[in-house]
Amino acid sequence: MSVFIIAEAGVNHNGSFEMAKQLVDAAVDAGADAVKFQTFKTENLVTETAEQADYQTENTGVKESQFAMLKRLELSEQAHLELFDYCRQKGIEFMSTAFDDDSIDFLHSLGMKRWKIPSGELLSIPYLRKIAAFDQTTILSTGMGNLDEVGLAIETLIGAGLSKSNLTVLHANTAYPTPYEDVNLRAMQTLAERFEVSTGLSDHSLGIEVPIAAVALGAEVIEKHFTLDKTLPGPDHKASLEPQELKAMVQGIRHIEVALGTGEKIASSSEKANKSVARKRIVASRRIAEGEIFSESNLTLKRSDHGSFAQQWDDLIGQSARKVYEPGEGIDG
Repeated sequence: MSVFIIAEAGVNHNGSFEMAKQLVDAAVDAGADAVKFQTFKTENLVTETAEQADYQTENTGVKESQFAMLKRLELSEQAHLELFDYCRQKGIEFMSTAFDDDSIDFLHSLGMKRWKIPSGELLSIPYLRKIAAFDQTTILSTGMGNLDEVGLAIETLIGAGLSKSNLTVLHANTAYPTPYEDVNLRAMQTLAERFEVSTGLSDHSLGIEVPIAAVALGAEVIEKHFTLDKTLPGPDHKASLEPQELKAMVQGIRHIEVALGTGEKIASSSEKANKSVARKRIVASRRIAEGEIFSESNLTLKRSDHGSFAQQWDDLIGQSARKVYEPGEGIDG
């Protein structure tokens, strides 16, 4: 099964519908499977006095409330309708993370069938139950969570009607950007082993190495933020990939998918022709008289066009030469 790659546009449209369309185009050009936005009504998401996260203040250069920041980044319902249709035209799946009940209902009415639960909602029990009741493909991010908390979220989802086969759990670190020493990719494997679910990575580190490595470790879903320009104002641009980086990440993942292969250890079709060139054969190390006994003193291994391959060494030692062999001449068993 192919790795499902989500190009996370998030709020990197800066509240502009036209920029959101450009992000869709960039995701399509990169070869992503889905482009994902964020759907919220600011009044339902935060209080008017809630403070920004430190990274938001640092990345925006503006000290203000979360409410003020997020209000500028809302997309209208009409913009969602048009983006949903635009994605359909462009052949890429539209996704969006809902951050409140009204937004869940709206995205459901829109026809979205793949749900992404963000790390911040890991323990939002009513929220989890509402999405689980749809029993549709659901992707759960686990940033800031420990195993017990992840277990509670999974138990809640399944208890509310989500089939385990519809669930993918993403390892994540909720720091923008995530320091490499905090990525902890092996935790993704821990989640797979502990909860027996499909797993993946929502990556916030800089660059494209980490998500590609995650695929090599078994990730089935990769989510990565991207932007049109890292220098744009906004909370997430600096920790996002630019379009060419996103494209390189997708290509890298697709290469690794193919390179992982079947796991069967055999000579591939592309290397079979090199066997006779690279593997050594048994040849005479000096002149060998007819009837002379083959031994380590008169045989050696060299690359050659003639003679038995090296693995027949023990079979030939102790046999009598049936003819005269000149130095370097191949010995046939």
